[in-house]
Formats: sequence, C-alpha cells, structure tokens
Amino acid sequence: MELMHGASLLSRPAEEFGNDSLVEEMWAAKALEHAEVHFNLLTSVPPAQLRLTPYDDQIYATFRQDFPDLQVARLSDDILKSATEKLKWRQFAEKFNKMEDYSYGTLMRADASKEFSPDNSIFVFRVQFLAIEIARNREGHNDEVHKRHKPAKKPQINSETAQ
Repeated sequence: MELMHGASLLSRPAEEFGNDSLVEEMWAAKALEHAEVHFNLLTSVPPAQLRLTPYDDQIYATFRQDFPDLQVARLSDDILKSATEKLKWRQFAEKFNKMEDYSYGTLMRADASKEFSPDNSIFVFRVQFLAIEIARNREGHNDEVHKRHKPAKKPQINSETAQ
C-alpha cells in the first residue's frame, strides 16, 4: 500500500514538492531498484542479445550519430555533465520525449567492467542510461561483467538418482 502511495506521489508535477526529502528518498529507492534489476538482466543474458526497449535500434543510431567519439566503457560526471555535454544530452533526450520515463533519474555504472557500488555509480536520466547501456551491450563493453557475474547453473537432477 505504501509503495502504491509512493508511486502515485512520484507521478505528480515536480513543482508541487520543492526539495521534499521523502520524494528524494523514494526516487533514490526506485533508482536503486532499477539498477539491481538491470544488473541481474546483464548477468543473466548475453549482453549482445539483451534488448532494453523496443526502440534500441533507434536509440543506438541516434546516440552514435550525436556522440560518435564517446568512449562508453568508463565514464564520469566530468565527461557527462560539463556545460557543453549537458546541452548535447538535453538535445539528445528531447528526440525521445515521447518515450515513457525518458527523463527519470537512473543509476548507471561508471565503469562497465565492474558491478554497481557507491563508487561506481553515476546518476543520469533514463534515455541517457539506455543510450550508453545499449552501446555497451553492442560494442562488447558489458561482456566482462556478464562473464564474471553470470549466475551459476543449477545442477540438473538425474531422474535415476532422484529415486
């Protein structure tokens, strides 16, 4: 019930809240949950086969057109959030403004070869996260973390030994 109330609060206009710490905590919890789900997907499915949205091809093509030289393996706030880059990312995001949740805050791993941690997290908006993670998947940067953290296969029970 409390979660449903929180979700309805988060869908209201931001101007209603100012700097409400409860809303900030709910956003942080939602971003952390999203990060955990994404990491579980990343370690369960080979990254090259992973589709994050029905628009992956369009997001990737537009991303590489707008950011042809951005090295996505290791990123930082300095790389993504300089005044020049903020403007470029804002223009990129507006191309996807019809997509649901395109501007929601999301946690992203700074270094694609490592798992989520407080030191390896950057707060970005959702379409920025999608563009970078789709590029990481297609360009092989998520392969290492997939191999290292792939869930162990469950032992198969032989029907003869089970009896």
